Amino acid sequence: MPTTRELTARHSASPVTVQKALRTLVAQGVIETRPGAGAFVRTVRRARSQDFAWQTAALGAQAWTASASSAALRAVSTEMIALHSGYPDRELLPERLVRAAITRAARGDSAVSRPPSAGMPELQSWVAMELGRQTPAGFSTPTARDVIVLPGSQLGLGSLFRSIVGAGGVLLVESPTYWGAILAASQVGVTLVPVSTGVDGPDLEALDRAFTETGARAFYAQPSFANPTGVQWGRPHADAVLGIVRAHRAFLIEDDWAHDFAITSDASPLAARDDGGHVVYLRSLTKSVSPTIRVAAIVARGPLRERLLADLQAQTMYVSGVLQAAALEVVTQPAWNTHLRGLRQQLAARRDLLIDAVHTRIPTASIEVIPAGGLNLWVRLDDDTDLVRLARECEARAVMIATGDEWFPAEPTGRYIRLNFAGPNPGAFDTAAQRIGEALVAAASS
Repeated sequence: MPTTRELTARHSASPVTVQKALRTLVAQGVIETRPGAGAFVRTVRRARSQDFAWQTAALGAQAWTASASSAALRAVSTEMIALHSGYPDRELLPERLVRAAITRAARGDSAVSRPPSAGMPELQSWVAMELGRQTPAGFSTPTARDVIVLPGSQLGLGSLFRSIVGAGGVLLVESPTYWGAILAASQVGVTLVPVSTGVDGPDLEALDRAFTETGARAFYAQPSFANPTGVQWGRPHADAVLGIVRAHRAFLIEDDWAHDFAITSDASPLAARDDGGHVVYLRSLTKSVSPTIRVAAIVARGPLRERLLADLQAQTMYVSGVLQAAALEVVTQPAWNTHLRGLRQQLAARRDLLIDAVHTRIPTASIEVIPAGGLNLWVRLDDDTDLVRLARECEARAVMIATGDEWFPAEPTGRYIRLNFAGPNPGAFDTAAQRIGEALVAAASS
């Protein structure tokens, strides 16, 4: 390549512009720089066919059934009206707090030091304190030592299922339930037994019977703003579930994923009312703080805590100190509580806007639960709806939806779609609902 001086003269460009162009070409792999020799165009490699058939025999049979990526994780163009995502829109995040926290964390000791395997003590203390605030008198509050920090709740689900249930064991779950929990159980080799759930929570008789018949060690559930249904258990129902779990000397794995997304009712963790080690509490900050900050925590008491820590150490060793420090700074700032108050109002407005659009534009649809928190509406359609065709017709009309079948651990009990009211462009909700209605007609007639 010509020198920088020659390129500057030849193209009448500044040296800064030329250097920037060269850096871009290096990043793209077009050229390479050799110290003391200059820049050189890289050899053009000719494409050739590749044969990976040998891997089929080398890998052997798959130990668990792979699942295609959830519709909730699909990235779409800005032209699409996105109602499928499982994450809140960027404008609902504390962006200013996050940027400042990451900058400060990168300048501190956390950028160059290894944190303890169980997490930064300050972050452990904050998680314990948050749960302790909701612990009634007469119950012992969790301590920082009961907390294990981990890189996202999805990894935590796998570790919990492996440590409590184990490969070949039985895990009770609500039906429908979080698709990520179904996937984690499949990877671990756990057999799922569904327990029907309604607008008040899981069927108590069915839960007790399932424990008795299967000998299951654990029940995975989301008592506050369940994904996908939006159901929140009432206090008497929650206490009854906890009583059943205790009677069977089992564990309740409580996934409090939507703790920070309260709208008309606050999250009420069952873990705050259990100090006997029956409730294992999982809380994530990824959705409410930032998707780039993969930080979650498990609160576990007794021998289970040590088993979980050993399992997590074998998988991750520790969580990035920078991410932990940034997360801690965000949630301990006074502006965090101000952000949550504003978020509650924004989620309420978006939820109501989407509900009105569904009721107006999709008369055959029904919404059984108006969620008091969370990010989603669980919408029931006619039982003869072809969901695959519907999703395809919606996408052709520039609307992305998440079909409901992937949230059922067994056969679906109806035809549902999950719509995210926390996504971008709420002004397009009415248009989206109209197009979904048109897609339903087209799917039924084709």
